[in-house]
Amino acid sequence: MPTVRILLVLALHHNWPLHQLDVSNAFLHGSLTESVHMKQPPGFLDDNFPTHVCKLKKAIYGLKQAPRKWFETLTGFLHELDFTTSQSDTSLLIYRKNGIFMYFLIYVDDIILTGNNSHSLNSLLTRLHQRFRMKNLGTVTQFLGIAAKQTKTGLILHQSTYAEQILQRAGMLNCKPVSTPTTTKSTTAESSKDFDNPKLYRQIVGALQYLTLTRPDLTYAVNRAYQYMHQPSVDNFEKLKRILRYLRGSIHYGIPISPGNLQLSTYTDSDWAGDVQDRKSTTGYCNFLGSTLISWCAKK
Repeated sequence: MPTVRILLVLALHHNWPLHQLDVSNAFLHGSLTESVHMKQPPGFLDDNFPTHVCKLKKAIYGLKQAPRKWFETLTGFLHELDFTTSQSDTSLLIYRKNGIFMYFLIYVDDIILTGNNSHSLNSLLTRLHQRFRMKNLGTVTQFLGIAAKQTKTGLILHQSTYAEQILQRAGMLNCKPVSTPTTTKSTTAESSKDFDNPKLYRQIVGALQYLTLTRPDLTYAVNRAYQYMHQPSVDNFEKLKRILRYLRGSIHYGIPISPGNLQLSTYTDSDWAGDVQDRKSTTGYCNFLGSTLISWCAKK
């Protein structure tokens, strides 16, 4: 996700076109280099040889090699076009030649493409369409379940629909909002009895973890909730409900992506033995590219 945010900042800063691509039946494009056999599928049984097996020539869905083979096929095709793999993120491929820059970001079958030369981008899109069954979805509007909303200054990445689904799962879609996800008041060691539905607690906290991709304001609170996944108490669930009440009042929050001076700046801090139960520290950091927050972390 930091790579996605950085790529969007670069495209907005330089006013580059952004293309979002989707590959139809991506795993079927992978070529196999080893021998793989499978049983005859239902409906295609050979009555004369019912015990024979099929030898696969290409990958199919359900094959454990399929994701890797698809990635190898796609990146191999791009390498033939003089793309190189980024050393910091293997899902990003970069083209640098004669003053032309193109960036190709892959996540399974979802792709973001941008660059400084429209003619080269269109030429690449043509060759991709000839090689793979690929759809050009236009400018980026949604990527990995994250919506990208156009604004006067750039983009806002948000997960409002996903947040509503979390609240609905927890039965708190109509709860009363609060202004903060946690209380600042220090608490003593937990003495409450065990929560009677730990599965629900784990499901909600796990769902909130994915929501933190666009909600850094929830990262610390979700980090705290995660520390009680093995045996949540009633008090832990009450604190989780406060996170959900805060989410109800801030459901449309997100990360603004804005063009800037592309200066990288980092802020970090630690609470120094702030946990009253085990006296361990929680550290956190956030990285900005210009005025855009591109990565952050809260870790015990």
